[in-house]
Amino acid sequence: MNTSNFTYLLANPQKITPEGLASLDLLIKKYPYFQTARALQLKGLKNQDSFLYNDALKLTAAHTTDRDILFEYITSEKFIQNEISQTILQHDASVEEIKVVSENVSEQISLEIDRQLKAEMQKAEDILNPELFQRKVTSVSNLVEDKEKKPEEILQPDKPLEFTKNDTHSFSEWLKLTKAKPIERDEDIFDEKEDEIQKDDRERKFELIDKFIQERPKIIPQEAENKTQKEEPKSPLPSFQQTSEALMTETLAKVYL
Repeated sequence: MNTSNFTYLLANPQKITPEGLASLDLLIKKYPYFQTARALQLKGLKNQDSFLYNDALKLTAAHTTDRDILFEYITSEKFIQNEISQTILQHDASVEEIKVVSENVSEQISLEIDRQLKAEMQKAEDILNPELFQRKVTSVSNLVEDKEKKPEEILQPDKPLEFTKNDTHSFSEWLKLTKAKPIERDEDIFDEKEDEIQKDDRERKFELIDKFIQERPKIIPQEAENKTQKEEPKSPLPSFQQTSEALMTETLAKVYL
């Protein structure tokens, strides 16, 4: 795209063609912060009712320095004028085929007034009718049809989003929803679970120590041990094969664990 073509599109944005959009796309890829080119691209996608418009609007909002100006641009009459002109052009042929017929309007007005007066009088007579105060029953079929409608049919994600001057808050919220949110991890819950595991492991070890001490014989004082050795006969086994009861201590229990 040369300078003359770009200047022409600036003056006539309603005449942006698919070829012009392709040229603008190449220009934006080379100069991503060229906001004027992005504005023309939005206008061209809007004119063609393209499903790429919403994504292009997000990218333009990310690269613009002032989103208020962008919002004013997409809600301006100049931006949406092409849609109005296209609607008028579609009805040009049908408007030309309409035949104008002159009628006597005064008689119709008098008949309409009489009809309205009779209707008001009938309402006044029926004002005390109990049937007028019956609760309105909603048709079940209408409810079923509303439930059967898919969210895609209601939202129409492939259509360009429409914003008005009063939708500034909605536009900002929509841009926030398009941002990727980081995964939030609850570190407090993880720390609590780790503390519980360590506590259970510690209690289990202490239970094993207590059980070991209860099942093993306790340490005998030195004097009682000497008396026992004098009274009891010597064991026929060698000394290195005999188990010393003095070794059965709490420290040994921890070694076993």
